[in-house]
Amino acid sequence: MTVTEAASAAAPAGAAKAPRIIDLSQAVDAAAWEPDPIVHEVMTPAEGARHMADEMKLHFGLDFDPADLPGGELLSLDTLTLTSHTGTHVDAPSHYGSRGDYGTPRHIDAMPLDWFHRPGLLLDVRDVGTGVIGRKRIERALDEAGRTPDPLDIVILRTGADRHAGTARYFTDFAGLDGPATDHLLDLGVRVIGTDAWSLDAPFGDMIRRFQESGDRSVLWPAHFAGRRREYCQIERLTNLDALPGPSGFTVTCFPVKIAGAGAGWTRAVALVDA
Repeated sequence: MTVTEAASAAAPAGAAKAPRIIDLSQAVDAAAWEPDPIVHEVMTPAEGARHMADEMKLHFGLDFDPADLPGGELLSLDTLTLTSHTGTHVDAPSHYGSRGDYGTPRHIDAMPLDWFHRPGLLLDVRDVGTGVIGRKRIERALDEAGRTPDPLDIVILRTGADRHAGTARYFTDFAGLDGPATDHLLDLGVRVIGTDAWSLDAPFGDMIRRFQESGDRSVLWPAHFAGRRREYCQIERLTNLDALPGPSGFTVTCFPVKIAGAGAGWTRAVALVDA
């Protein structure tokens, strides 16, 4: 009997079944390619025992022999050096700039938690490839999904970019929203927009090339800079979106880690699907 079957058997008659949980998060992996590499240092349980003995001697003047512990081991300890935008994470309004038309942008620890546990709406825009997702493509995706998001629904873009996660192509081969497309979703009351891509904007190189050709500054980071006009958050670097049951029928939970004064926080984003 599986754990799920055992839990079902133990549940009282008539009790609601627990929702199915789909993991939408990438691992923080020091072995994967990152433009800002991750440093992951591991203190083994044996090293932890020796470290504890040294600390007890230094701070309390107590002698302790690690050999007295089972196997000579205490506890492991992981130390990581990474940005708050590594792995699946939530961008706060303060990430987009120091000032907003609505006032001072909030940091990630100040955002309302009820933004991050909401019905989800998946928009499939994989046909765009690399470049810009415009408003017309978003409108067509909404038609294909069969509904318009309600205010505070979490909209997720399936670009297909997560197939490159962990490689340099993840940084260059994806599609992102332009300004009108972002504004359209915000006009509908959406306050959290997610993507399986590196960024909610188009790739850096793509934006800069279009700016150099046109001189139009509006092509530079339009999805992020929309957050200077209206307060909203992004979830970047999602994955496993193909496991979702369809455009809707699930709840997204993506509470960001509460980092004081930070422009982003890591999240273990999941989808909850009714049994």
